[in-house]
Amino acid sequence: MTNQREILPSDNNAGNQLFPVFFKLHELEVLVVGGGYVGLEKLQAILKNSPQTHVMLVGKEILQQEIYALATQHPHVKVIESEFRRHYLRGKDLVFLATNDRRLHEKIRQITRRKHIMTNVADTPDLCDFYLSSVVKKGDLKIAISSNGKSPTLTKRIREYLEEAIPDDVQQLLDNLKEVRDQLKGDFEYKVQKLNEVTADWLKKDK
Repeated sequence: MTNQREILPSDNNAGNQLFPVFFKLHELEVLVVGGGYVGLEKLQAILKNSPQTHVMLVGKEILQQEIYALATQHPHVKVIESEFRRHYLRGKDLVFLATNDRRLHEKIRQITRRKHIMTNVADTPDLCDFYLSSVVKKGDLKIAISSNGKSPTLTKRIREYLEEAIPDDVQQLLDNLKEVRDQLKGDFEYKVQKLNEVTADWLKKDK
């Protein structure tokens, strides 16, 4: 009989039930529908976090010329001035709907659901498979913040606080921790203990 640790169900069934993940966007095919400000905003967020992502942006009208500028700077971005067509979904892994036409969003959402394509719909939580978060990034450290859609203002304030609170030398710490981890011998528990000691010393130093 194997010795297994008992797994107890969580009592925390209240509050934010979203499951946080980080997508490797540079390995996925992404579609953005919308050539206005919101479409530009989605495209900027994608490229800021993952500049090598293959993105197709489709808009009935490309109203934001910055979209073309981003496409010029990022060879993996393709811009198509056209009404939405079903074949634009072919081969796509993620879809961002960013027009001001809810009926169009609902129509596309029906298709993406049948095709099992994860979809984000701007300002329409009930149609979303996933939400975008407020992001703190310093080197390889990235923190995503969510209020479950209740207060983007609060998540923005928390992001600003963390950006100021996290020291700029956190990348050096991450690099050092990787070197320490690679050199450590022993079981998992021992490694965790040693890494905890290193990070505790770093936190004391910055207080």
